[in-house]
Amino acid sequence: MKKISVIMLALLVLMAVNVFAGGNRASSAETFELALVTDVGTIDDKSFNQGSWEGLVQYATRNNVTHKYYQPAEVSDNAYLAAIDLAVRGGAKVIVTPGFLFETTIFVAQDRYPDVRFVLIDGVPNNGDWANGPIFRTGNNVVGVLYAEDQAGFLAGYAAVKDGYRRLGFMGGMAVPAVVRFGYGFVQGAEYAAQELGLAVGAITMNYHYTGGFAATPAVQTMAASWYNAGVEVIFACGGALGNSVMAAAEQTGRAVIGVDVDQSGQSATVITSAMKGLQASVNDSIAAFYAGRFPGGQTQVFQAANNGVGLPMATSKFRTFTRADYDAIFRQLASGSIPRMLDDPNAGGSPSVVPVRITRVTEVR
Repeated sequence: MKKISVIMLALLVLMAVNVFAGGNRASSAETFELALVTDVGTIDDKSFNQGSWEGLVQYATRNNVTHKYYQPAEVSDNAYLAAIDLAVRGGAKVIVTPGFLFETTIFVAQDRYPDVRFVLIDGVPNNGDWANGPIFRTGNNVVGVLYAEDQAGFLAGYAAVKDGYRRLGFMGGMAVPAVVRFGYGFVQGAEYAAQELGLAVGAITMNYHYTGGFAATPAVQTMAASWYNAGVEVIFACGGALGNSVMAAAEQTGRAVIGVDVDQSGQSATVITSAMKGLQASVNDSIAAFYAGRFPGGQTQVFQAANNGVGLPMATSKFRTFTRADYDAIFRQLASGSIPRMLDDPNAGGSPSVVPVRITRVTEVR
């Protein structure tokens, strides 16, 4: 009996290691040059992790480079570092970490593994000491990748109003900088379109709420359904998997959804468009730069309209009257800088209900 127990324990440990590693099962002799460590969620979350993973896979398959993803056991710096340790031991030369939650992890990992290159999506390495003022430092083996989410949100809000929607909703996850920027831009775009159309004050109304998380939950679906039943026509679901709950509510009520990060039109017929970041392109380009011997270490790159880093997927969008010509015209204005950005501080938090807008009435829902 004791011998059987020992064998069973060994099998359980082996199973746990395989689950933690997350990617394709590998023998101890196999190595993987490219790795991704997932943030909250999985590589098939139809959002942030998936977009980043697809960028890595795109480069790897085209260039016959071995690759693997690792899913941390929990959301913590220790778990993230443990996953990075596994990736390094597995032969990773480049590790992609999608999400601001990796900022403090990469602050440590960049020194622990100076010969490994890190692509930090949506963040800048820092020590996390917000009480005393954090120390920001991007090592020569790290590139930070940021996006002008406010411009993507602007395009979504502008298109929605131009397409005839008047009662809007913004439902964000955690009030982190990226989500906040999406929301501010959404308000600005709606207001800009309303002014162009000469609408009366209060003609556009917007419910605004942060759920506090990125998970799909019954509570999110219930709130979204209540908004729709009260007359909201379209909700910008800005928070990864929470969008699934908003889509479920939209399907029940016959309303519309705006997706986020990647083209989410395939998830539900209710998705009329998506405020997209160039996740695939930015990850692919960063990896390509490494293999070309020009990895942009020590830098923070910003993907925005000017370099086609954000946008709407017009080929799959389900607008009623908003055309490709309309989109191209407003996109050119954003790219040229002729439309000033609402946020002077890209790390500003809170709700745009405190920002004066002439036509759009923003109501923060608690």
